[in-house]
Amino acid sequence: MTEGSPVVAVRGLTKKFKRFTAVDCLDFDLLPNCTTALLGSNGAGKTTTISMLLGLLLPTSGSIQIFGEDLLEDRFKILPRVNISSPYIDLPQRLTVRQNLNVYARLYEIPNARQRIETLASDLELNEFIDRQLRKLSAGQKTRVSLAKALINEPELLLLDEPTASLDPESASWIREYLRRYQQRRNTAILLASHNMLEVERMCQQVYIMSHGRIVAQGTPQELINHHSKENLEEVFIQLART
Repeated sequence: MTEGSPVVAVRGLTKKFKRFTAVDCLDFDLLPNCTTALLGSNGAGKTTTISMLLGLLLPTSGSIQIFGEDLLEDRFKILPRVNISSPYIDLPQRLTVRQNLNVYARLYEIPNARQRIETLASDLELNEFIDRQLRKLSAGQKTRVSLAKALINEPELLLLDEPTASLDPESASWIREYLRRYQQRRNTAILLASHNMLEVERMCQQVYIMSHGRIVAQGTPQELINHHSKENLEEVFIQLART
C-alpha cells in the first residue's frame, strides 16, 4: 500500500443468500486518518458488509483489498492489523476484564501485553472493575471493555459498531475525543456503523448510506444535508430509509 492510497478498496462487492441479495455490487474506499460512516436501516446490508470486511463471510462476487492486499488471499497477513468494537459481540462473561484482555493479547501476539493492558485500563478508566467478571458489569462498562479489546493490537483499520452505546453523553463525548486522538496518532481508517446521526456528524468525514443492499447516497455529512435540503443528517437518513 502506497502512501495516500485507500486502506480499504471495495469493488463490486456482492453477497447473495440463495435468491436473496443482501449486498448488491458495492464500491467504496476507506482512507487513512478518515472516519467513514456506513449507515442504513435494519436489513440494509451493513452487517453483511462488515462481516465480509472481517473475512467472516465470503463474497459471492467482487473484491476487497485491505492494505493493498487481497483479503481472500492474504487474510492472515491483513487481520492482525484490524479489529472491531461492537456491543453485539459477546466476550466471555465468566472471565474478568483483565482475563478477557489477556486472551485477546495472546491471540494478537501482543509484545509486552501486560503493559499494553495497563495502558488501556488507565486510558479507558477500567481499573475500578478490571478484576470483575464481565457478567457483573453495567452496559456502559461493557462498552468500554469492548473498545479496549478492539484497541489491544493498535489496529490500522478499526470497525466501530455503535461505539458509544449505553454511555452517558459526557462519557460518549470523551470516547469520541479519545478515538480522534488515537486515529491521528496511528493514521487509522475507521468505519463507523451507528444509528446516532449526531455522532456521525461529529465524527465522520465521509458517509455512505445503504438501502436494500446498495449505496444510495454518499458524501460528507454537510454535503448530504445540503443536497437533500434538510436540517440535519437524521432527516436525510429518514428520507432515504423510506425509499
